[in-house]
Amino acid sequence: MDRTSPVPLYFQLSQQLEAAIEQGTLTPGSLLGNEIELAGRLGLSRPTVRQAIQSLVDKGLLVRRRGVGTQVVHSQVKRPLELSSLYDDLEAAGQRPATRVLRNAVEPATAEVAAALGVPEGGDVHLVERLRYAHGEPMAHLRNHLPAGLLPLDDEQLESTGLYRMMRAAGITLHSARQSVGARAATADEAEQLGEEPGAPLLTMQRTTFDDTGRAVEFGSHVYRASRYAFEFQLLVRP
Repeated sequence: MDRTSPVPLYFQLSQQLEAAIEQGTLTPGSLLGNEIELAGRLGLSRPTVRQAIQSLVDKGLLVRRRGVGTQVVHSQVKRPLELSSLYDDLEAAGQRPATRVLRNAVEPATAEVAAALGVPEGGDVHLVERLRYAHGEPMAHLRNHLPAGLLPLDDEQLESTGLYRMMRAAGITLHSARQSVGARAATADEAEQLGEEPGAPLLTMQRTTFDDTGRAVEFGSHVYRASRYAFEFQLLVRP
């Protein structure tokens, strides 16, 4: 801790703890001990330690458990904005992804889905609706529409791997995507599915993915827990 720095000590501590969680030094389930023990061990005041811990509790990285102490939950997944699947991103972050299929069926295309996939409104499209988990905790609710007959989609495969991996295995070359990211409050149903309170902040993402022939092969509409998930941008200055 740099006591000569203008950066508050609680913030320095919270940043160091967050880095340790993200790097895996502090693994999910690790106990930090109580505030008095931490303050004595680090040579800081109890209010400073309490403020640092509270900032990480608010981010969903730590949880206070009665009779146990302060415990690491897991690191927040930070997803780069590139053409990758949530399954692959969670695996790369060491988050042990799992999936529950909620719906896997052919249905008529709505106007929005038809426009995205370039198919007639009311024509058949395949809907795959899933809950994606990390460390046994719900992370995202995923709805993906694909052109009917694009590839076999059975529940067992959908629960054991990612959709993009299945598409690549079927010989589909993913080339580009058009994507928008937003935010809104969770509905009651979404809150129940994702383990949040109604009105909790959710990140939203819509993506239309194209193969190397320019054909639209997927239209995704996803919501993510903002407490567990973030999108990362890299911004470049125009020359």
